[in-house]
Amino acid sequence: MEVKQFPVRNVADIAQIEKVAYKERVPENSTMELLEKGAAINPDAVALSFLMNGDSYQTPIPITYRQLIGKIRQAANMFADLGVGPGDTVTYILPSIPQTHYTLWGAEAAGIANPINPLLEAATIKEICIAAKTKVLVCLGDLPGTEIWKKVDLIRKEIPTLKAILRVMGPTDAAQAIYSFDEKIEQYPADKLAFERKISPDDIASLYHTGGTTGTPKLARRTHYNECIMAWDIMVMGGLMPGDTVMCGLPLFHCNGTIVTGLTPFSIGAHVVLLSPMGYREPGIMKNFYKIVEKYRPAVFSAVPTVLSVLLDMPVGNADISSLRYVVCGAAPLSVELFKRFEAHTGMKILEGYGLTEGAVASSINPKDGERKVGSVGIRMPYQNIKIVQVNDQGEYVKDLPQGEIGAVCIKGPNIFKGYVEDRHNKNIWVGDGWFNTGDLGRLDSDGYCWLTGRKKELIIRGGHNIDPASIEEPIYRMPNIKMVAAVPRPDPHAGEVPVAYVEVAQDSGLTTEQIMDWAKANIGERAAVPKEIIITPQIPLTPVGKIFKPALKWDATRRAYEQELVALGDMAQSVTITVGEDKVHGTKALIRIKAAPQANAAALAQKVQELLARYTVKFDVEVE
Repeated sequence: MEVKQFPVRNVADIAQIEKVAYKERVPENSTMELLEKGAAINPDAVALSFLMNGDSYQTPIPITYRQLIGKIRQAANMFADLGVGPGDTVTYILPSIPQTHYTLWGAEAAGIANPINPLLEAATIKEICIAAKTKVLVCLGDLPGTEIWKKVDLIRKEIPTLKAILRVMGPTDAAQAIYSFDEKIEQYPADKLAFERKISPDDIASLYHTGGTTGTPKLARRTHYNECIMAWDIMVMGGLMPGDTVMCGLPLFHCNGTIVTGLTPFSIGAHVVLLSPMGYREPGIMKNFYKIVEKYRPAVFSAVPTVLSVLLDMPVGNADISSLRYVVCGAAPLSVELFKRFEAHTGMKILEGYGLTEGAVASSINPKDGERKVGSVGIRMPYQNIKIVQVNDQGEYVKDLPQGEIGAVCIKGPNIFKGYVEDRHNKNIWVGDGWFNTGDLGRLDSDGYCWLTGRKKELIIRGGHNIDPASIEEPIYRMPNIKMVAAVPRPDPHAGEVPVAYVEVAQDSGLTTEQIMDWAKANIGERAAVPKEIIITPQIPLTPVGKIFKPALKWDATRRAYEQELVALGDMAQSVTITVGEDKVHGTKALIRIKAAPQANAAALAQKVQELLARYTVKFDVEVE
């Protein structure tokens, strides 16, 4: 893989990079080749500094490149010995620990890796394992304060393809085909792969779960080359070089954690600081964040808006954080005000980007050396293309749309996945030759910057975590006396969005919001998907053809959220009226009309509204009379 710095100011610079064929830039065919190359740059350099928690940041566990690549080879040899071949799946359910990287890359070398979110409920984990045809399962042992083994133990006999379980920090029970990961891995050579496999660029490397926690799981089939070219793109757009340090706080079941702060730095011999098994969720990491930056001198870290929101409330103090060139932020919309406040608070530069699991992780980002258009997700990455198209109600392609018009965001390039495991999810996802319809809505401006305006596919993105509304609706539908359910996102100052559910109940059922919420908590397969609020409504709005009209509910949820915040205006306002609806430029917009109290200053009132709603991403206008 070619390692060099490129100026990235605009789309013209991207076109300049593309004058060399991408296969010349990235000749490697597999993630293992990339890792071997990165490890060979300086085998004695520290690849990983693992922090057990935020309070022990002064005493990391260091792992050199010689050790890292050795453990990855040992893991691959172990999986191959357990019968894993090119078409077989190794599923892992692990926190962010060094063994997760050994497992992930070793699994891709021997077969196919399938990361699973440890916070999912046991039944959901079972469905994913069945869909992935899991042959070997790697999970955490039964450690105090952890739930992973308890979930695995509940379901392990119900996965028909499962042949062996490897427990990290857990004992062997050979009669049950359960082995200690840490003991068994030491039986295999670390200096080379002990099996024959020639990986081609189109071989499937990983199956990532992309949302939907009930029914048929959506597993994205990503190739080795998808991930290799992505690592190069991230390096170029982030300006990463050998010797740089990056911090990883996003989970290692998500492709941002594994590719942006995993494969990319590993491929060039850079240094990764692994911020505890829980990542940013560990309170000590956030409390000591700026001290950790001062100690490890990272050039970049990757985050979602919720992380920046928390860091905004943490004093930088006298910590020297000047090493940070950028923070890369994606996965959910970032409010313009949060963007500005965070940059002012820290002196850091935010590069806001956009991507999907199906595109290996990223498709666009604001240019590091050029104009960062706040609120946009930037320009396309090298060898990738973005276009906006019109699709009909069935999701079928109608036509390409001109600059400035809102339509479906479609992406194309060597990073695009090979479709979902379950064929039913592949209907109408392709529009023309190799173009993937992301399901997101947006527009391109005259400089080639992409502006997202909404989501056709209706995913709720809570702090960068994708929630399929069906995972909320289907369990609630199973409750007696429920007529209709619609889960939609409500804007949230911390998480960006949180799920709320509108429910129409049978006449005279007597059902209360508390009863429905209790049912939701007991029956929804993922804690993050449990609605923050249940709203019983006399009638859920429908389209002329009888489908639920979710935009109207999203507008209502936004109105409710903004009304709740503006209660803080107190006696400055006589009345507050909020209307939310469709907007041709922003997708959704709120109009806030305020009748000022006699003693109130109109300008001060408008400024107070701006302050109260600063961390929200839904656009609004204020009129004071």
